Amino acid sequence: MLLLRLEGTCSIPSLSSILTYFQYQPNSVGYLSERFQTYGRALPSTLSMTESTVVFSLSDEIFARHQPILVTIEAQSTAILKIQLASDRSAQTWKAHFDDLGEHRFHSIGMASDRGVGLVAGYQSACPDARWVCDRFHEFQDLCDRRQQLERKADAAIAKEAEAATTFHNAKSEAHLHKRLQRYDQAHHACEHAMARYDQLDLLLHLLREALHLCSPFGRLRTAQGVRAELTSLLSLIAEIEDAVLPKLLKSIRSHLDDIVAPCEQAASIHAELLALIPQPILDALVLAWHHEHLSHQSKAQQKRYHQHASQQWLDFSEGLLHTRFESFKALVCEKLDAIVQSSSLVEMVNAFIRPYLNSSKGHITQETLNLIMFYHNHRRYKSGKRQGKAPIELLTGDTLRADWVDLLIQHTQAVSQGTSLSPGAPLELVPHRHERTTPSQPSPGPAILEPMKASDSSWSPMGAEAA
Repeated sequence: MLLLRLEGTCSIPSLSSILTYFQYQPNSVGYLSERFQTYGRALPSTLSMTESTVVFSLSDEIFARHQPILVTIEAQSTAILKIQLASDRSAQTWKAHFDDLGEHRFHSIGMASDRGVGLVAGYQSACPDARWVCDRFHEFQDLCDRRQQLERKADAAIAKEAEAATTFHNAKSEAHLHKRLQRYDQAHHACEHAMARYDQLDLLLHLLREALHLCSPFGRLRTAQGVRAELTSLLSLIAEIEDAVLPKLLKSIRSHLDDIVAPCEQAASIHAELLALIPQPILDALVLAWHHEHLSHQSKAQQKRYHQHASQQWLDFSEGLLHTRFESFKALVCEKLDAIVQSSSLVEMVNAFIRPYLNSSKGHITQETLNLIMFYHNHRRYKSGKRQGKAPIELLTGDTLRADWVDLLIQHTQAVSQGTSLSPGAPLELVPHRHERTTPSQPSPGPAILEPMKASDSSWSPMGAEAA
């Protein structure tokens, strides 16, 4: 039942049909619904820690028949911290959502999300000292949508030009040739204009995306002032494209520049911290290795292989200079850079994970069902990607699960029903492993044991770095 419902995303009527075919009893829709509700009632809607845990969270709203579901996950592990079927998505409801996380010993140092009015206001009210990061995908989504619209218009103009050319070649009389040549000239000029608009915007958006990368092509972490200057210049060039829609879109982006460049301020402080330990040239190489590895997860086929190869080259270069210190410095740099959150795209991934269950339930969703989905997501192991083989709960706590999610769920439900460990609906306490991962705001164990590296420790010279 659990595997078919959660692993196979079967609807309850389909699950009933499967059990009926194999002559399993009981198999009625009513029994199955009640059984899943029983499992869900034994599970919490909010994770709970035995001690204060610092997190950077991602939050969003998903809807089931116009009823909002509030979701908050932890940025690095993607573990769902709280999932709530709410009556509304006002600031008061979101504030209570974040306050409840605080009561369960989650201390938020920041949150990334879209610009939902209630979401942002609720978070800032609950965590006034924390940092809010705008989601860059949502900030530039309208510009990307406009590029697609201009591409479709360019395709249509190309088709009209081809049609006008065919019509011209089929003309029989001189009068028809003259008229059709004029139509072709008009179609040709319209096509050139449409293609130019699309090509210009496409190129500038490509440059804009590169300007938002945390580091330059030479490995230097970008500053907020530098990124702001690049974005301002690119937005001015976009405004010069002959398109009446673009100025309206750019006005909103320009008003949000402070929020867009905010992650670069965190990068600057991290850069200064790392420079105290690692010489600039080697730090640049390690940053480039991280950068290409990061891009490889977002690329496909040939581009993916290119980024993987480039990352390995910079790692080999760094290892040749660092020798025994390589692994510790590499881990330190990757940990610091991974802690920089630039978007809330991972919570969209979790929303996409939840959506099939909402569809199979035809919009009729209960809190018990959400509890069940949350438990499954947190305890199932990723089958691919950089988190392959790890469950979100393992990444969050640093502790290894000793059983499959199905066994853990059944064991927990039995314990609740027997009253041996937990009462129904009581929170699952997560005990961090003694070797738990470092949270974003906690100082890394690296600096405490790593001494600053002197220039004499490496055969790499500053002159060589500039030449490279």
